Formats: sequence, C-alpha cells, structure tokens
Amino acid sequence: MKRDGTELLPVENSLEMFFLFDTDGIIFYANAAARDRLEYGDGMCGNHISDIFPNEFKRTETGFGTEYPFGIQTRNLTAYRKNLTCFPVEARIAWQEECAGYLCMANDILEREHLNQEMERVKQEAAQALQVRSEFVANVTHELRTPVNGILGNIMELAEKEDDEQKKKTLQLIERCCGDMNRLINNILDFSKLEAGKFVLETRRFHFRNMVDYVRGNHQNKITEKGLDFFVTVSPEVPEYIVGDELKIVQILNNLLSNAQKFTHVGRISLEILKTAQVQDTVELYFLVMDTGIGVEKEDQDKLFKAFTQVDASISRKYGGTGLGLNITKQFVEMMGGSISVESQKNKGTTFAFSIWVGDGDSGAEDFTMPDAAARRDNAGLYITAPETQETEDADAMRTFGTPENRKLLDKTLSKMVLCIEMENWEKAEDFMETVRQLTEGAPHDAARCVLRLKMAVQKENYDRAMTSLEELKTAMEQKPEEGDAADGL
Repeated sequence: MKRDGTELLPVENSLEMFFLFDTDGIIFYANAAARDRLEYGDGMCGNHISDIFPNEFKRTETGFGTEYPFGIQTRNLTAYRKNLTCFPVEARIAWQEECAGYLCMANDILEREHLNQEMERVKQEAAQALQVRSEFVANVTHELRTPVNGILGNIMELAEKEDDEQKKKTLQLIERCCGDMNRLINNILDFSKLEAGKFVLETRRFHFRNMVDYVRGNHQNKITEKGLDFFVTVSPEVPEYIVGDELKIVQILNNLLSNAQKFTHVGRISLEILKTAQVQDTVELYFLVMDTGIGVEKEDQDKLFKAFTQVDASISRKYGGTGLGLNITKQFVEMMGGSISVESQKNKGTTFAFSIWVGDGDSGAEDFTMPDAAARRDNAGLYITAPETQETEDADAMRTFGTPENRKLLDKTLSKMVLCIEMENWEKAEDFMETVRQLTEGAPHDAARCVLRLKMAVQKENYDRAMTSLEELKTAMEQKPEEGDAADGL
C-alpha cells in the first residue's frame, strides 16, 4: 500500500468513509465518501486530522496530541464538515505499517441516531398510553363496583322478604349474576394493576394453617355438592406461622381451586402443601392442586397462563371466565420469587404446581428478605411432579362405565339430580347432568339415548319429561352391553 493511495482504489467507491493521515496529522488520502460527506471535495488532502475530529485530536508543534485509543475497536465520534457543522460517526482508527500512516474508517450514524431517538420517543409514548389505559380501566372497574354492589345489596334484601318461590328464584339468579360480575371486575382490576406495576407485596406474620382452613371452607361445600371428594394436606415441616402476603396466597389458591371445581365432574380435588427448601429464616413452600377433571391437551397448555386466552372458545361459552385468572396467578407467584407449572392429560385430570418464598414466622421474624437466585437454586429441595397415584386409578375406574365404582357414583349422582329436579333447582341439576354424561360414556346405545333425552328435559326445565327419562335411564343401565346393542339393531 503506497502513500499516494493508488492501492486503495477498491475503497474509493465504498459507502464507508476512508481516509489516511500521517504522524504529523496531515491527511494524505480520502475516498469519495469522505470527500463528499465532509464537504471538502478534492481539497481534503493537506488538512489536519484536528479539523475533522477537533474533540479528540489537537494540533501540536510535533504533529498532533490525542488520548484516542488507536486499534480496531469502534467508537462513536463527532465529525466536523468544512463549514464547521457536525454529525455523529462510528469510527475505527488504527496504525497501518504499510503506508506509514493512520487509517480512519467511519460510518455516518446520523440517520441511525435519529431513528433511535424516534424509537425511544415512540416507546415512551406507548408506555404513557399504556399507563393512561391502565388507569382508565382501573377507574372504570372501581366505578362499576358501586352500581353492581348497590344492585346486589337490594336484591339480597328483597330475597329475604320474598315468599313467592318463582320470584325468589329470579332474585337468586340476579344475585348470582352480580357475584359473577364482581369476580370479573376484580380480575380486570388486578390485571390492570399488575400491568401498570402498581401491585406490591404486603407482608405480615400470620397463622398459615388458619389461612388454609379458611380456603378449604370457601370451597368445601361447592366441591362436595358436585359429589366430588376434597382433600387438603399440609406437611408437618411447614411452619405454623409464616411471613408473607396472606391475601395474595389466598387469591392464588382460590383461583386454582375454583378452576379445579369448575372443570371437574368426576373424582376428587386435592391440595397438598410441602416445605421444600430453607435459606436462613426464609422457606420455600410448594403447593400442588390436583383434580380429575377434563384435562388439557399438551399443545394447549402454553395458552393457560396467557391473558384473555382460553384453550378454545367452547370453554368460555360453557364455563365462563375472562381468561385472566391464571395469568394473574402466575404474576403473583413470580412476585413471591416462585414459579408455576401445569401437568395435564385430556379426560384424566390436571395438576398445577407452584412454589413461593416466605419468611419463617416460627423463628419470630416479622419480615423477610428474598434470597438471591443463586441461593434459591443451591438450596432447592424437592422437585415434585404429578405422581401416578391411586387417585388417578380410582378416577379411571369411576369413568369406566359398568365398573362397581362407576355404578356407585352414578347412582349417587342420579339421586342428587332427582332431589334437584324435585326442588326445581334446574341449574344444579344441569351440573349433575354433566357428571352423568361423563359417567355414561361408553354405555349401551339405549342408555346413551336416555342420557340425551334426560339432558334435553333438564335444559328445558321439563319436570315430567325429566322424571320419565330418569326412569328410562335406570332401566337401560340394567341391560348388558350386548342386550342394548341388540335392541338398538331392532
């Protein structure tokens, strides 16, 4: 490479600016991009490097002075045009032995910086819009609570005074709708607060087993009314008192148990709580919420924790909900330093497992500091997955038509349905109808047709037809499969 630049012709038409300067700081070669963008034209050679980068290079009697670290590393500099206007560049300046000079390679990043500034501005505007939206949603949901609670209060008062059964039933339906509306409002309000980053943990020392008893009491009646078994187990290693956010732990458990109750018609629901790790006065609690419900296909499990998402549209139509509950649950769990996962099989059941970190209240602590990630990882105790237990086997036996377990539960469910029909509690009868449908899958064709007729009668609230269909179903169930098939063929 020569000092006159004759061997630099390949870079002459490069989009990147190239120029060479000697140990005196005098520029002796510049390609077309450098000449044009710095606006020196053909007169660029002979100028001093301090004319281009006055902030980094100073003219001295011996050439130039600088603190610039020569090498291949790229740095952001400010380049000055001939008219003394400037623009940002990304430059590399290194000594070139072949031409006994310094080679500067620079890219004009003015447009890129402008785009970065625009992106930052757009990002700030989006964040501001998100905050405004979240505040609007929070305000609206707060305002909605007032009229809903007003309606609820008046309806409850009217229901206590009403003697007419039909009117009382209508008032109870309105009361239930108000309760559903309040739950939806609470979910939306929680989601908007989480989205706006306004949720904080309110930790205090509380009696853990009393909290578990409170949660059990909230769900015991609803679960057992469906003919399901409900088990709650707390490991002896779990501290009697813990330090944490009691309300959010209750909300997590309520969300998961409500889901289990909603999607389970046969078998059981269980809650197990274990202590799996400890770092000084901080412990990890591990929760398992297991059911024998409808389950979720593996490819759909990722949708469970996404906001406003249901596994499919029929779930929302049949069971209701906003799709926010599990998303809120996941965020609460992560706020407490834990994680949540799900294992499920279609028509076999679902297990939600989550962990949280809390203070050991038995040690007298009134507050706690979350261990760092490394400490939590190093002290991790158990990694529990849903076991293949007798519970799963029992649920399979109950779902298999004709087994003793299936017949026992079916008789029990039909008896409860008869009571609901007699009392004209058609909503509860529909719940039991879904259980009957699941228990009679694989039944003889005559029995299957009776189930369909019974379902239609219950949906239409037709007492006479429902009772007739029940008797027909009981008769059809007594047939052996081959007898039912033969009858169907005739």
